[in-house]
Amino acid sequence: MDIKTASAVRRLRLVSAVEAVSYLLLLVCSVLKRTTEFNAVPVMGAVHGVLVLLFLVFLADAWNRTKWQAKRPLILFVLSLIPFGGFYAEKMLREEEREQVVAAHARKAAAAAA
Repeated sequence: MDIKTASAVRRLRLVSAVEAVSYLLLLVCSVLKRTTEFNAVPVMGAVHGVLVLLFLVFLADAWNRTKWQAKRPLILFVLSLIPFGGFYAEKMLREEEREQVVAAHARKAAAAAA
């Protein structure tokens, strides 16, 4: 994995976590809107919408760079629609990123030894 691919996966991982938090905050704001006079849904909805768009852009970029099969981005997209799913997606991406870094170091060590 080259540095640009690793960066694309890292960006996707980070925006996945932030998008998951914004989703939960939007749900809290929706409940508060219906139970109290507090109405932050328009602001939180806009923030969450921007983060979802960023997630989709970064997902497309990571998909393009990593050459994933269609199943992987589809799973990540569906996870972004489920409350707490973004946290699971972030965990999956963190593990993949770690594996790719270890593989890159192994390739570099093998090339240096040869």
